[in-house]
Amino acid sequence: MTTKPKPVTRRNFLGYAFGGALALLTAQTALTVLRFLKPTTGSGFGGQLYAGKVEEFAVNSVNRVLAGRFYITRTEDGLLALWQKCTHLGCAVPWVEAEGRFHCPCHGSTFNELGEVLGGPAPRPLDTFPITVKSGEVWVDTSRPVQRAAFDPTQITGA
Repeated sequence: MTTKPKPVTRRNFLGYAFGGALALLTAQTALTVLRFLKPTTGSGFGGQLYAGKVEEFAVNSVNRVLAGRFYITRTEDGLLALWQKCTHLGCAVPWVEAEGRFHCPCHGSTFNELGEVLGGPAPRPLDTFPITVKSGEVWVDTSRPVQRAAFDPTQITGA
């Protein structure tokens, strides 16, 4: 005796379709939430960032690294990575080539090419980031800003 399968009714078909769509939506939502909560891999701000080759930074120059939100100052002794964040209230501080200094647009603090305070309400120099030079490539660790009370020549990384 063989039994014939029951035909799928319209009601059952709509129930299966609704259940499948709901399961798909739940899976997509869970995947999105998991991707959001996953820690960053360290590329970009908040991790190790490639700034360029040493020879790309001319001696006695200040160069902006947009992706890292910092500047690389190259002196005759080496490299210094300065965070663009003002130590007064955290405004982005641009390098003004015509003035030869960093000038905060919010409250008027000024800093020299080494990040030292020249004037204004900023209480201390610009923060720095650790630099590593590997095979002529400059890598900056933006996950660890270093607060400093004053400039010290040991803060410069030899290049």
